[in-house]
Amino acid sequence: MPRLTGSSQPSFITSNVLYWRAMSGYGAPPTVPTQFQIVNTGQIDQDWQRKFTIIWASVLAFSIVISLPLLVRALRRGTALKGLLGISEVWYRNPQYRGIKPSTSVKRGQSQGPRKIEAALNRIVSPLWWRIPGVSLNAGQVLFIVSYLVVVLVCITTDASLIKNANRAGYIALAQLPIVFLFAAKNSVLSLLLGPGNGYEKLNFIHKWSGRSIFIAALLHGALWIRDHLELEEAILGELKETTGVAAFAVLCVLVLTSVLPVRRYFYQVFYIIHFLTYVAFFITLCYHTPYATPWIFPPLAFYGLDILLRLIRLRIKDAVLVPVNSQMTLIHVPDCTDGWTAGQFIRLRVFLSGRVFESHPLSIFTAPPEISCVTSLPQGVNLGARVMGDWTKAINAYAAQTVEELRKIDEAQVCSEDEKEKGAQTFTMEATNSKRPALLPEVPVQIMIDGPYGGCSVDLGRYETVLLFAGGSGATFTLGLLDDIVGRCAKRGREGGEITKRIEFAWCVRSFGAIDWFAPALMDIATLAASSDLSLHISVYVTCLCNPEAIPPIPNCDITIVRPSIYKVLLDIITPPETSGMEAAASSSDIDAIMVIPQAPAKHDADHKRPSTATTQQSSSVATVDSEAFEPSVRNRLPWVGIGGGLAVCTSGPENLTREAANALARLQLSKAAGDVGIVGLHTEVFAL
Repeated sequence: MPRLTGSSQPSFITSNVLYWRAMSGYGAPPTVPTQFQIVNTGQIDQDWQRKFTIIWASVLAFSIVISLPLLVRALRRGTALKGLLGISEVWYRNPQYRGIKPSTSVKRGQSQGPRKIEAALNRIVSPLWWRIPGVSLNAGQVLFIVSYLVVVLVCITTDASLIKNANRAGYIALAQLPIVFLFAAKNSVLSLLLGPGNGYEKLNFIHKWSGRSIFIAALLHGALWIRDHLELEEAILGELKETTGVAAFAVLCVLVLTSVLPVRRYFYQVFYIIHFLTYVAFFITLCYHTPYATPWIFPPLAFYGLDILLRLIRLRIKDAVLVPVNSQMTLIHVPDCTDGWTAGQFIRLRVFLSGRVFESHPLSIFTAPPEISCVTSLPQGVNLGARVMGDWTKAINAYAAQTVEELRKIDEAQVCSEDEKEKGAQTFTMEATNSKRPALLPEVPVQIMIDGPYGGCSVDLGRYETVLLFAGGSGATFTLGLLDDIVGRCAKRGREGGEITKRIEFAWCVRSFGAIDWFAPALMDIATLAASSDLSLHISVYVTCLCNPEAIPPIPNCDITIVRPSIYKVLLDIITPPETSGMEAAASSSDIDAIMVIPQAPAKHDADHKRPSTATTQQSSSVATVDSEAFEPSVRNRLPWVGIGGGLAVCTSGPENLTREAANALARLQLSKAAGDVGIVGLHTEVFAL
């Protein structure tokens, strides 16, 4: 057939164009009615999954950006990357004496402009520090959780007819899986990017509430599907999709119900095991339920895999010694660990005891690294304090006390045997035995596993002229580490990092006088070094119960009062000028009469506890009995006045009610006129609870 060329070749496109031009006079072409249009709901739901991911990733990126100043300051101090690969073990060099460097002159920050801006921002955000009784979150965290739930709700309901399409809630539930695992991982890059003091324990509330949000979205998704099946009179179980969906939701219910506070607090090991197993079962049933789950499971597995890898790198198996101070406290000393942590951090400790091998618990390190630490009466290395609170700490204390008693009996038997050989059985006396008995330290060797360090303090105390460290009970392990660090940086290292700290108030609430002995040697070492420097340190011990009164340790510049003080009054007292100026304020007779201080007699040198003798009553502890409601702190008369504007740092640790009171007190102070021009304000709270 001859090929047509030129203008005689027909053109389909040209004919169509001519046709529509001819028909243009009859109006636009007809459209399909909306009710008959086919809508790709699956594609729309996946688009909202991506929108939700973009939203939370953008918020996270913004949080990292505003945390950059904190990270930069930590990098300059050389503490940001400490502990990234675990605690360091120094084997290749002998410890060398490091002399105390002369302290440089204390000057306020040269750039007052940025500090004034920061102080103004502190006042603006201070209402977010408020905590409601019975709620473990502050106002800022509550606002964040509410905003998160609102975003989830908007993503579920926008452009979705839930009655006709129940899948949107399921898609959004899947999109939250990366959030749950990102904020649950103990080792993640996120904690590093957000700066010191933002470890997993501070971010864990997002893990909890995102998990609850998944449960709510899955509940909505399942309820709407069941409703559709009931209307259509279809079987709920039978098909693979429906059966695996019900199984996945049942596993999710078990996971959520066993994560409530009472289960975590009283049956933690049960909670931990069920939590791990149910997540594995949940992922398996989820993959059988829908093929769309697979892309959202890979990121959680990656986060968890990185967590396990870093945890394996940071694990250490070490020899340690247990020291049972009394029936309520066990000190744990880990030698040969001299670096790799910063003050305020904690480790997860596993003690290889019979029946307790699979348990690990967090314990704070209450001394700074040896190059900074002022403590000389304790072994160099990692020092921990385990308060007897549960079965694990009780078992450790009982084992240590029992072993110490057995060792003492063996030693007594050996001494008796030696005396019998020397003098004979008839001339043996108890007096001779006691005179030759060596002074044994109550130390019990044990093997442990260290995982960490984690956490830390988000406030650099060296940036503030005035520091308040307030602790309750065993929470002193956190504040004592911070005290050791800042005193060491100022008095021992000569403020080489530009620290401007001038005065420190260390307050400790305990139930009985016997608890003071837990950390008395460390407090005496720190207070003694601070007294020989230009740094002013005052220690206040508040005994809330007149139980087991014992001898007061001779801690320099320390007052002991039988009262539970108001933290707001303590804060107000610190920023108030003293009644008298200069050194006369510390010895004001009116102040001494006001709180009924009874000075203790100078203590003699205690060889067993390595306590230095006290030369004057001004350096020894004093005790007072004061009515709780009428008590007015007088810290301002025991610390020199340095003026205002230099900044105030407040770090508290202990029970939840104590940290809540401290946060509310500082927020109230910031909003009141009494605060004046305090300068920049820093707050860090550490709750010792699950």
